[in-house]
Amino acid sequence: MKFIAPLLLVGCLLLAAYVGVAVLRLEYLFGVVIPYLALLTFLLGSGYRVWTWARAPVPYRIPTTAGQAKSLDWIPYDRFESPYTRLDVVGRMALEVLLFRSLFRNTVATLRPGPRLTYTSSKWLWLGALVFHWALLIVAVRHYRFFLEPVPWPIGKLNALDGFLQVTLPAFYISDALLLAALAYLLLRRCARGPVRFLSLGQDYFPLYLIAGIAISGVWMRYGAQLDVVGVKALTQSLVRLRPEAQAGAGVLFHMHLFLVCVLGAYFPFSKLMHAGGVFLSPTRNLANNSRARRHINPVNPTVPLPSYRSYEEAFKNKMIQSGIPLD
Repeated sequence: MKFIAPLLLVGCLLLAAYVGVAVLRLEYLFGVVIPYLALLTFLLGSGYRVWTWARAPVPYRIPTTAGQAKSLDWIPYDRFESPYTRLDVVGRMALEVLLFRSLFRNTVATLRPGPRLTYTSSKWLWLGALVFHWALLIVAVRHYRFFLEPVPWPIGKLNALDGFLQVTLPAFYISDALLLAALAYLLLRRCARGPVRFLSLGQDYFPLYLIAGIAISGVWMRYGAQLDVVGVKALTQSLVRLRPEAQAGAGVLFHMHLFLVCVLGAYFPFSKLMHAGGVFLSPTRNLANNSRARRHINPVNPTVPLPSYRSYEEAFKNKMIQSGIPLD
């Protein structure tokens, strides 16, 4: 049930959007009110999570290191495994955020007959996660053409580069295929591998199903259904200009797609998806390993009054005399 219940929940969300738009004619609710509420929830929720992480005291340097630290000048240190300067930290964070460097070195433990525990490389997970995140980013950036008029030059070039194959009409986007393939791999891996399935919870499946619903409905709108692009762009630009106008011509499928996007945005700050912001505030990643060169004092510890020797001697005078310790 932990992987069927989230799927049924996503189906109920699609059904709610379909009934609300196709039957009850609530285009204004699903096209204007819910997107604004979802955006407000996303901004306030993400801001609160980041604020709570940022104000947490981190008095000591606790970066995750796996290499030679900076010590003597004649001993070379590993800049990325044990960063010493802020520039080293920036380089390490860039490799982590853009290329998932730590996931690239991930290993899988397998218990073989004997018994014998072996560790093997797990590059497929790294590749699937990398393709998924980059494809999702490209798809999200491409969608800015619906919100901006005129379309900025970089977004237009990205759109042309993503669809340079020109094998279908409308143009086939490479990022669409990569996103669906990566989603299928991540879902199958979580369902097929016994240890991963055992450790997975419903909250691990729900975002994947939600993103899959968004991707499939978006692909179907582009290549299958007849979508009123003019009506969609009019709606999105009216939302950006804070002059919302419901567009019944945008279609039921578009409102279902938009409703899933809103649910994902509102769910984002309260889920594991918030690791997108948390990675920048993780002290195991964003701190330099310079404890040998600089003393770090905990500012949270209360100030402890140090007694003078005179008060110490007055408190233990009798015991000192009995022990033969001379008094000052």
